[in-house]
Amino acid sequence: MNSLVDIQNQIQKLQKQASEIRNREFDKTVQEIVAKMQAFGIAIKDLQVAMAGGRKRAGKAKPAGATPTRVKGPKKSKSGVAVAAKYRGPQGETWSGRGLTPRWMASLLAQGKTKEDFAIKA
Repeated sequence: MNSLVDIQNQIQKLQKQASEIRNREFDKTVQEIVAKMQAFGIAIKDLQVAMAGGRKRAGKAKPAGATPTRVKGPKKSKSGVAVAAKYRGPQGETWSGRGLTPRWMASLLAQGKTKEDFAIKA
């Protein structure tokens, strides 16, 4: 029967072997990764974007023989467009009625008031 000391010695030996194997394979693995990055035109920025959860290519490097892609014009976005306020709070706060309900409106609704009580009449 193995004693606790024998098992702990075996664990230490196996951990040392695992560390040596990891160290030997590390350089080889890094070289393989670099070769694949070069083959696919992957830049460090691409990896950073991927690690952050993004999906867009960050680098401009293209793999050899890649076909050029059509450049698209700027996106026409409506974000940032000011919208007229629909509601005005008792302290002069305003809200367009879009997006999340502001805290001042949520607290008034919790008190039993309605949105129509604060509607701005034209």
